[in-house]
Amino acid sequence: MKLKVMFVLLVVAMAWVWGRHNYHEVNAAVVTEGQKEIRQSFQLTAGAQVEVRGINGAVDIETTDSNTAEVHIIRTAKDSSDLDRQQIIVEQTPTSLNIYGKKTEGSWRAMFGGGSVHNRVMLKLPRRVELTTKGVNGPVIVGELDGAVHLSGINGRVEVAQSANFAEIAGINGGVTIGVTRLGPDGLTVKGVNGGVEIRLAQDLNADVDVKGLNGSVSLNIPNVTTQERSRSSLQAQIGTGGVPINIKGVNGGVRFVSANGTR
Repeated sequence: MKLKVMFVLLVVAMAWVWGRHNYHEVNAAVVTEGQKEIRQSFQLTAGAQVEVRGINGAVDIETTDSNTAEVHIIRTAKDSSDLDRQQIIVEQTPTSLNIYGKKTEGSWRAMFGGGSVHNRVMLKLPRRVELTTKGVNGPVIVGELDGAVHLSGINGRVEVAQSANFAEIAGINGGVTIGVTRLGPDGLTVKGVNGGVEIRLAQDLNADVDVKGLNGSVSLNIPNVTTQERSRSSLQAQIGTGGVPINIKGVNGGVRFVSANGTR
C-alpha cells in the first residue's frame, strides 16, 4: 500500500512539473514549423540598463512613459532544429534587461554557412532606461529616450528618434539619423560610419561641433550657428553659446545638421 501511495504521489508530482513547464513554454514562446515567437513583459526601474546584442535581423524599439518593458521576438529558419542551435536569451532583473544571441555547441551547419536563423526583435521600453545595442546584422530603429544611448557594430541603417542624454554611435554600415533635444556633459559622438549622417537638433541647443575625417559634404542648416574653421574634410563650429561637444569623425558620406522641427 505504501508503495502504491508513493507511486501515485510521484506521478502527480511529475504531472505538476510537466504542466508548469508547458505553461511557461506556451506563454514564453509559440513554436510553429520553422518559426518561434517569444512574448514576455517585465518591470524595469528608472535608469535600468538594457542591452541588445548579437542579433541577426532587425531591431525595432518603441518607448513609453510606463515602467513596463515588452519583448516580442519572431525567429525564423528553414530548418526548425536551427532555432534550438541558435537561441535568443532574455535575462531580466529590476535594473537590467539583456537580450542576446547564443549559438549552442555543435552548430556544424552554421559553421559551414548553413542553418541561418533570422530574428526580428521588437521592444517597448520605458523612456528612462539606458540602451546599449551592438553586433546587429540589420537596421536598428529607436524611439525617444531620456537615458544614454550606445549603438555600435551595426550592419544596417540606424535611426534614433530622440536622445536627451549622452549618445555614442560607432561602427555603422549604413546611414545614421538621430534627433537631439538636449545633451549631457559628454555630448554626442558619431564615428566610423559608412553612409550619410543627419543630426536633428533642438533650436535651443548649445554645443561645440567638431567634424573630421569626412569623405563627403557637410551642411549646417540650423539657426544661431557660427563657423570657426572649415576645410574639405573637417569643420569646427559653435551652436548658440557653445558648450557640450558634438564629435563626428570617420564618416564615408555627407553630414547634415538640421532643425528638429523639420527645417532643412
